[in-house]
Amino acid sequence: MVNLTRRQFLKVTATSLAGSSLALMGYSPDQAIAEVRQYKLARTTETRNTCPYCSVGCGVLMYSLGDGAKNAKASIIHIEGDPDHPVNRGTLCPKGASLIDFIHSPSRLQHPEYRAPGSDQWQRISWDDAFNRIAKLMKEDRDANFLETTDDGKKVNRWLTTGMLAASASSNESGYLTHKVVRSLGMLAFDNQARV
Repeated sequence: MVNLTRRQFLKVTATSLAGSSLALMGYSPDQAIAEVRQYKLARTTETRNTCPYCSVGCGVLMYSLGDGAKNAKASIIHIEGDPDHPVNRGTLCPKGASLIDFIHSPSRLQHPEYRAPGSDQWQRISWDDAFNRIAKLMKEDRDANFLETTDDGKKVNRWLTTGMLAASASSNESGYLTHKVVRSLGMLAFDNQARV
């Protein structure tokens, strides 16, 4: 326990009494804090999104300034929980509350990169090149390893050498479509962060 002198105890007590009396008389800072928040976000654009961290899928509200033009590049300035979202009802965990740092991190990758076999350098490629490369490699692997029938003649139509890891922050509809596409290719190794 902290050792207080009688004089220090009386000062703390008097200060606490004065502060609580002012709050009871209506000098509470709630309204002022709400007005500052309203002013801070008055000119921003609100965008609803889903937190990317875990499989819970909490809703977030992102506020950005700027219209995307050359003279006013859009930038996210504030992130908070979405009070209308049925999962989190406006609350965020510590990782979700720090999303603004994730977005503005200088080490965050924003473009696809490719490292050639045997190289120690990553090179930036376009999204079209990345998708075309993925599609080409998947087709080559499926053509080489697709198994239509087992040794005893049973029809199986499966592809065992490639798997799919899906995102948990997707909607039910996109999860359903992802599952249908993966299964139609014959992949058996399919997992989801949400364990759906």
